[in-house]
Amino acid sequence: MSDLSAFPITKKWPATQPDRLQLYSLPTPNGVKVSIMLEEIGLPYEVHKVSFETNDQTTPEFLSLNPNNKIPAILDPDGPGGKPLALFESGAILVYLAEKTGKLIPQDAAGRYEALQWVMFQMGGVGPMFGQLGFFHKFAGEDFEDKRPRDRYVAESKRLLGVLDMHLKGRAWMVGDAYGIADIAIFPWVRNPVGFYGAGELVGFAQFKEVARVLETFVARPAVVRGLDIPKR
Repeated sequence: MSDLSAFPITKKWPATQPDRLQLYSLPTPNGVKVSIMLEEIGLPYEVHKVSFETNDQTTPEFLSLNPNNKIPAILDPDGPGGKPLALFESGAILVYLAEKTGKLIPQDAAGRYEALQWVMFQMGGVGPMFGQLGFFHKFAGEDFEDKRPRDRYVAESKRLLGVLDMHLKGRAWMVGDAYGIADIAIFPWVRNPVGFYGAGELVGFAQFKEVARVLETFVARPAVVRGLDIPKR
């Protein structure tokens, strides 16, 4: 049995199955990327809920794993060289899990870099811009009479959706016909404006038919259905 006692996070969230990968998360767009990935690849894991309501993410135990106090984070008892590996940042975790298992990432170098560029596109563009859209539209819209900040992120969200829509024409998934980490990175975030943020009309989502097509296929996958509800709210 693996000994994870050297990691302070296990004091607050004890590992009842220490031989399994430990996931510290919430069902947010970034959080479900990793739970969906784990469900897709079938790697056994144990999930721990990091509650924002009680500021779990700012506790010393969580900060010992992720000093940036964001979810998700993982602790893999069977990391490189058979040693435990602590890892944060959802994009890095997706790449790590894909390379660890040899699943959901192209095996040829060109395909791998094509997948990675779209993961980076999500990390640097889709996530931050859609997140700001949600902040100004859903959470803080009534507090700001000046709508220019909101409109800035509406415009940028539309632009990014347009990039995706053009790219997806003639493709089943982000990297051709192969479903993989680029889709797992992007589509939990695409789901948010039309769902949780209630901003579908604001960004004109109906005009992005290719994005809507792939999103519908994505959310119908059994592993995605399971992963979107982990950990349970």
